[in-house]
Amino acid sequence: MFDFLEGYDVLGAFWTTVQLTVFSGVGSLVWGILLAGMRVSPVPLMRGFGTAYVNIVRNIPLTIIILFTSLGLADIFGVTMGAEDFKIQGFRLAVLGLIAYTAAFVCEAIRSGINTVPLGQAEAARAIGLSFSQTLRLIVLPQALRSVIGPLANVLIALTKNTTVAAAIGVAEAATLMKTMIENEAQTVAIGAVFALGFVVLTLPTGLLLGWLGKRLAVKR
Repeated sequence: MFDFLEGYDVLGAFWTTVQLTVFSGVGSLVWGILLAGMRVSPVPLMRGFGTAYVNIVRNIPLTIIILFTSLGLADIFGVTMGAEDFKIQGFRLAVLGLIAYTAAFVCEAIRSGINTVPLGQAEAARAIGLSFSQTLRLIVLPQALRSVIGPLANVLIALTKNTTVAAAIGVAEAATLMKTMIENEAQTVAIGAVFALGFVVLTLPTGLLLGWLGKRLAVKR
């Protein structure tokens, strides 16, 4: 029944998808937190940069960003991300593009969490002499992150599915292998079902786990 899978490294392709998701997720969380800090910063230049970045990047298709990292950064500007091997270079550039895109959505999720923190807490922090960065790091962000685990889970699930766009620059992830199998095998429906099931296996437990975690760690007000 599953003879069409023979000769294809399906698990290896999904492992590449998992790696793309993990590296991009960590990077976009870090960059998204920094962008959220900029968006609520009292410094107009930083606030303007954060706002412009989010509004511009969110409205650019991910495919264009991924292609720019390959055709623009690599081919025109010679950015190799410290890799000589073409496959490793493509993987790292795909991670960079996914981070740049996903961080904009992470930023907005975290900023919504920051807005849920009572203003009086920030005022009290400033009253005892804490700077803006100290207030953000010690008082606001810990509460904000706990309140947006659910939205961040949705961003992570979307990121997992968005990794398929990396196929546009030749990264050997699940969508690339699916395309190859459909071209070579006369089992289009079965192949599509196998890969759809694979993504469900990746995303459903993640959503359930982070949903449970979000309820458990939610800030009681």
